[in-house]
Amino acid sequence: MQGRDDKASGFLRHSLLRGIETLSDIELLAIVTGLDSQRAQDVAARLVFRFDNLSDIFESDIDELVAIKGVGKMTALRIKSALELGRRSVIEERERTTRRISSPEDLARLMFPEFKGLDREYFKAVLLNTKNTILRIVTVAIGSLNAALVHPRETFKLAVTSSAAGIILVHNHPTGDPEPSREDEELTFRFSRAGRLLGIELMDHIILGDGRFVSMRERGLIKG
Repeated sequence: MQGRDDKASGFLRHSLLRGIETLSDIELLAIVTGLDSQRAQDVAARLVFRFDNLSDIFESDIDELVAIKGVGKMTALRIKSALELGRRSVIEERERTTRRISSPEDLARLMFPEFKGLDREYFKAVLLNTKNTILRIVTVAIGSLNAALVHPRETFKLAVTSSAAGIILVHNHPTGDPEPSREDEELTFRFSRAGRLLGIELMDHIILGDGRFVSMRERGLIKG
């Protein structure tokens, strides 16, 4: 046991001396697994061989990871947790550095990474100030729009408390097809009416698919 611990410690020391930014995907995954040195690298190599890239590992579920030789449930959970932390840090950095939104393409490009690989509909509201700069991005509902009750009241309450001048609604279609449904259109009309009453403009409702998006404003479903 002591020899194994020494090997693991040596591997970590060597990694720190090189600098973590210089490590390969396999070496980083090996550290995340928490396994001893050689076993960790073997498992990490199997993961990269099986899934090709980190994005595919992130999109896999726990059972798919556990099916890899040497990966137990706790190891799978460590890997998924590390990748989720990385995803969240990217989102936070994006929100800190985002500049003015000038087109539907701007927002779609920002939001695609956040929705990548989701197997359910996520409904988010992007709150903007008078210069069209993002104040906050909040999750309003999770689930299909007919199942998850999406009320303008709750969304605009968040907009009021954030002193937002406008909002953009964003949700995904897990099927990959961003074409709006009748429910999507009805929801857009409801939010547009509520926004006019409250003086907080619904600037757009964007539906994301597999590398494609639809802007309800560009479709003429939001006037003004």
